[in-house]
Amino acid sequence: MDNALSDTQIEQFATDGYLILKGLVTPVACDLMLSVAKEHLRAAVPPLEYEAEVGYAGAPASLDAPGGRTARRLRDAYHRHECFKLWAEDKRLVAMLRQIFGEPVMLTLAHHNCVMTKHPDFGTATGWHRDIRYWSFTKPDLISVWLALGPEHESNGGLKVIPGSHRLDIGRSQLDDLDFLRPDVAENQALFDQGIPLNLEKGDVVLFHSGLFHAAGRNTGALVKTSVVYAYHGAGNAPVAGSRSAAAGGVALG
Repeated sequence: MDNALSDTQIEQFATDGYLILKGLVTPVACDLMLSVAKEHLRAAVPPLEYEAEVGYAGAPASLDAPGGRTARRLRDAYHRHECFKLWAEDKRLVAMLRQIFGEPVMLTLAHHNCVMTKHPDFGTATGWHRDIRYWSFTKPDLISVWLALGPEHESNGGLKVIPGSHRLDIGRSQLDDLDFLRPDVAENQALFDQGIPLNLEKGDVVLFHSGLFHAAGRNTGALVKTSVVYAYHGAGNAPVAGSRSAAAGGVALG
């Protein structure tokens, strides 16, 4: 378990800002999580967030507008069901994260900690952004862990990344008020051209740095795309006191 990742994989993460772990989670475990997620979506089990509340371009104008109550994410996955908690604390995953951080691992409950869904018709696109834009920690070095519960590709709104973008010095003028890369800036167009889709299958996991620019298009398929997403940090990288990042606490994973 001490060598869960090879030196090559650790170097790849440092260089590219992300690492794909094919088939890390079994189909049985994925199917259970997907089944629970579908039931919670059907029953609208809180807390959840709707497309109308996200405010992205093309989203329904209100909860009462067509598609307004399309779920974007089921929040607080960690406490929803034992299957999500077990995945968050998976010993293989924690060992990998500890190798990268070089210290004990903490799960933050304030950020991600959700089941993300992208529905056909009303699942809006997400522009190029980095997660650290709204997280407050001593160091901007966290890792998002994305688990695909089914196939994910460009046509159903799968994840896209700009490799190595976590190492770039991005100027304020390149970002809009929400810290998304502005499409009207020529300098950004060159970055967009470097973006690649991450084609994932059920059970594939992506580790990506909190400073990595990523995006996702609309779901033009017929099925809901479902993913489980958590965020982790090193035990020595504390959330800033009084910030949203510190509000929900965390889980020490060793």
